[in-house]
Amino acid sequence: MSDDSFIREVNEEIRREQAHALWDRFGPALLVLAILVVLGTAAVVGYRYWDERRANRSGDAFSQALKLANDGKSDEALAALDSLEKDGYGAYPLLARMRAATVKADKGDVDAAVKDFDDVAADTAIPSGIRDMARLRAALLLVDHGTFADVSSRVEALTADTNTLRHTAREALGLAAWKEGKSQDALKLFDQIASDDGAPRNARQRATLMSELIRGSGSAS
Repeated sequence: MSDDSFIREVNEEIRREQAHALWDRFGPALLVLAILVVLGTAAVVGYRYWDERRANRSGDAFSQALKLANDGKSDEALAALDSLEKDGYGAYPLLARMRAATVKADKGDVDAAVKDFDDVAADTAIPSGIRDMARLRAALLLVDHGTFADVSSRVEALTADTNTLRHTAREALGLAAWKEGKSQDALKLFDQIASDDGAPRNARQRATLMSELIRGSGSAS
């Protein structure tokens, strides 16, 4: 055997011994780590599948409730939405609360609808944007079924220049003011909408018409 062959065999033997030593030292820990990685991956995949199935079931239930409402089956829709509010997953319980209030309003039960929207608005666990939307929805109902004070108590804070809902809030407040003979207040609100470049075009058009109507009636002088 040549010296080179002997040296290679010795080196290979040393490497085998080192590999065995490393395995004896770290092998069990690496095996446990590998098992944990596999189990963790399986758990993540399983959770995603479970999460997706729950979300899909709630989504299907919500769609069915909407269909019942659109078909004029209000009582059945409310029952389905109530069940979804209690047992739904993700954002669907909140969507069910909001939609149930709308169904009640469509049925003519405005007091119950306003109460439901007010309850959402008062729930601090709900994101502020949704709470503001609930306040606005209640105010829009109260334009025809409440007083200026009722509307103002819900949307006055939403009329600020920095609020994204300001256009609709000002419109609701302006209509409520006009109905109660507060023509100057109404005119100011409609002029704000008409001159706001950030307002939707249809909102600006309606506000311009209302401003012209108020000025033409002479009640704002």
